[in-house]
Amino acid sequence: MTLYILFFTINKGGKFLMDNVFVDYDIDKGINLLEVLSALSHALDIKETFELYCAALLKDSGCSSNASRVYKAFDSDDLKTKFNVKLIDWTNIIESFKFAINNTKPGANLFYKISHLLSETKGDPKLMDELTTIRCNKGFEIAISLGFSYNVANAIKFLDEHWDGNGSPYKIKGEKIPLFSRILSICQTFEVFASNFGLQAAFDIINKRKAKWFDPELVDLFNSFKNDNSVWERYYNFLENYNIVDLGKDLIDIDKNLNISTKQIAETFALIIDTKTPFTYNHSKRVADYCVLISNELGFENNRVEFMYVVGLLHDIGKLGVSNKILEKPGKLDDNEFEMIKLHPKYSYEILKNIKSFGYLANVAGSHHERLDGKGYYQALKEHQINEDMRILAVCDVFDALRSERLIS
Repeated sequence: MTLYILFFTINKGGKFLMDNVFVDYDIDKGINLLEVLSALSHALDIKETFELYCAALLKDSGCSSNASRVYKAFDSDDLKTKFNVKLIDWTNIIESFKFAINNTKPGANLFYKISHLLSETKGDPKLMDELTTIRCNKGFEIAISLGFSYNVANAIKFLDEHWDGNGSPYKIKGEKIPLFSRILSICQTFEVFASNFGLQAAFDIINKRKAKWFDPELVDLFNSFKNDNSVWERYYNFLENYNIVDLGKDLIDIDKNLNISTKQIAETFALIIDTKTPFTYNHSKRVADYCVLISNELGFENNRVEFMYVVGLLHDIGKLGVSNKILEKPGKLDDNEFEMIKLHPKYSYEILKNIKSFGYLANVAGSHHERLDGKGYYQALKEHQINEDMRILAVCDVFDALRSERLIS
């Protein structure tokens, strides 16, 4: 939805043009990066706007890299903590203190909360800068590794800088902040408040933070289409249908240089997945390598071997939707926590099925915890329902879990 707000901002501002497109590809000949990044999305028809669009798609690509630090810093669910911080003005000392107390181990006493925070931060109040540096720098690295320009990468790196210079982590201000970063910053805040509290709340917050967090000209641009009913009709229609992949029929050539192999993209996504927790470090890559070894031993053709490599890389993408509080819990999980873990192959399936030509791959990835006796999860498939590719992936996943010091597979 941040993307949708972005489109209307740049379109209404008269600076760029936008068209809905549907990008087609043949998985055996490589994959269009845009479709994999967004699974469902628009593509834009001029270079600069396309770069802004890609920055919006990639802006949170580094989020998994600080998940473990967030969990340890607050001793709580990193997913909830990250969402809650979007709702406050973390540049305000009083709001930040209240946030820290409320989000550190909910239910614990005040003494524990304060002592834990002091232990984790060593009394240094710059925790936000630390977390932002980890996330934005990793996002920068991912964008560069995928072949995007520095315009795209820097938009991510400076995403949390504010107009008044009190942002994070570099404290740059005004027009020294890249324009792409300024646009994405206001769009992501608007989207969070619009989705959770309604459009009026979204307009209220961006006006409250005008010339503080946000470029005042961009705030004025938002205000200029506040009463444009056609915009908000399309907005609500988008909210109702954003899980539908086919958002348009006109195929245009965006940038042939961004057509890279499925393998390259999957390797990047595996890096994002495996940086979520130290216990999953390099797990996806090892599983993929084991899949290749077994596939070669069984005499699979090259395209099937490559398929098994890719599905090994992507099988755990659903873990991005599981809290580090569960993934890194010392000791045995309770029943409720294990039920949450059991959802991650379902999440993998739901994420991957949105990519054109990934229907079968999604089915295989989502089946990596099924068992021949029907006692696996999440579908409880029986022996005859689990094909050879699913069995190979399941064996490789369990093998790596067993050989690792500690891994919730």
